[in-house]
Amino acid sequence: MKRRSFHLTLATSVLALSSAALAQTKWDLPAAYPATNFHTVNISQFAADVDKASGGKLKITVHANASLFKAPEIKRAVQGGQAQAGEILLANFSNEWPIYAADGLPFLADSYDEALKLYRVQKPLMEKKLAEQGMVLLYSVAWPPQGIYSKKPLNSAADLKGIKWRSYSPSTARIAELVGAQPVTVQAAEFSQALATGVVESTMTSGATGVDSKLFEHLKFYYDVQAWLPKNAVIANKRAFDALDKATQDAVMKAAADAESRGWAESRKVNESTLATLRANGMTVTAPSAQLKADMKKVGDTMLKEWLDRSGAEGKALADAYNR
Repeated sequence: MKRRSFHLTLATSVLALSSAALAQTKWDLPAAYPATNFHTVNISQFAADVDKASGGKLKITVHANASLFKAPEIKRAVQGGQAQAGEILLANFSNEWPIYAADGLPFLADSYDEALKLYRVQKPLMEKKLAEQGMVLLYSVAWPPQGIYSKKPLNSAADLKGIKWRSYSPSTARIAELVGAQPVTVQAAEFSQALATGVVESTMTSGATGVDSKLFEHLKFYYDVQAWLPKNAVIANKRAFDALDKATQDAVMKAAADAESRGWAESRKVNESTLATLRANGMTVTAPSAQLKADMKKVGDTMLKEWLDRSGAEGKALADAYNR
């Protein structure tokens, strides 16, 4: 009788373990930036929060520094189900839908408060578009304001003519064209090597990327023009999300809301700390001259007009809502 009881207990335990294993879902989440970048740290916390809130039913593995997919490939990977979730830079996808690039327009929203205001009017449009494409918007966080890095001093946009300019999105490539620079497409994971080999000698990006890529080892000047605050978005494959039970879906969305709030607050802190790090490592960090600022504002005006032409009624409605 004891032996039978033992076997029954063992069988029950094995069944329970098998059921737990079957109940557990695993997601891959590719990200394009180093594990130490504040966006990636935030994503890792998001994954940990989901694990805890779901009671271990959903495990999300974060693949940092473009180790699973390169930055431009992540959206397609999530859309096609090769990855269940992923982090994208929205401005990278302006060619497929102009609204994605609203936060990449120079001087449209050039502070955290303005960037958040823009996001609030942009978000419902993005949720609808992503749903049409088979995806779910989990959350979005802004990068710190974008400035210009250069090997040489810049007094006006004319000083950028002919310079090899690292672009990472259609918007940054267009800026290079408008100021007469030579745009070279380089993603974050290859940035340091491109600088070391002389492939690029200037760029427009945040203080956070400047520290991540140790731009102070190759470039000497940072002009804090605060041109715009582009956003990263963490998205999920809709089928993968819909396959989760309601409690786990709720856990994901609660963790996502927390990550969004935490990420925006962290971005503000990172903006201050990274500029201090650039200075500490010998980089000249300064405000742009009046001429350089005026020149870049003209670039922004041109790009806004072009964007409104491309985006049509949808873009005009967004711009009107933002400006109200």
